[in-house]
Amino acid sequence: MAAKKSHKSWLYRVLALILVVIGLALVFNEQIKTMAIGHMEKSALTTKIYSPKTQKGNFDFATVKAVDNREVVKASMAKQKAIGKVAIPAVGLKLPIFYGLENSNLIRGAGTMKADQQLGAANNYALAGHHMKNDKILFGPLARVQKGDKIYLTDGQKVYTYTVTVRQKINETEVYWVDNVGQQKLVTLFTCASGEPGETNRIVVRGKLTQTSPATSNNLKIFNR
Repeated sequence: MAAKKSHKSWLYRVLALILVVIGLALVFNEQIKTMAIGHMEKSALTTKIYSPKTQKGNFDFATVKAVDNREVVKASMAKQKAIGKVAIPAVGLKLPIFYGLENSNLIRGAGTMKADQQLGAANNYALAGHHMKNDKILFGPLARVQKGDKIYLTDGQKVYTYTVTVRQKINETEVYWVDNVGQQKLVTLFTCASGEPGETNRIVVRGKLTQTSPATSNNLKIFNR
């Protein structure tokens, strides 16, 4: 009888420990994701920039998935190289740019939305990124951008300065924001309006090209963390 009671007591302790571990995992899940994503952002910002011609990309936005632990682990093993960098100093945004909308790209930085877009050219250079519950990582800071803020982008050869002309909330169906607008030289950044699952609105930030400069060790510092 005593042996049975001892066995039940041991079983209860094991179950209690399991519940505590599960509870801690749920509590710290978001913090763990934030730390992992922040590390990947920083690591990719310090690597060499590659030409988009050397990369393969997926441009189907319907394939983008919510960021869970499994997707974060997959992103940590991704081999796709950065093709550029983007910085908005006014809101503390500094991210690598990857070719295409693979989820591993959007978990590590920003992804290009069209295969043939070019920085500094007469087109709309469109980028997408995730908005996490921690709005200080990935594209969360776009919610704090204001008209007149500067958006800096580089391909490693030049630094392109765009001045923000639009920041507004749109519905996810308003896909025309990705299109070119005549011969205007634009950049347009997209993210969800919040970090909540199932968010159907988007934040769009658009800027016009106002300056193009050769990339130097001095002006590239703006992309450093």
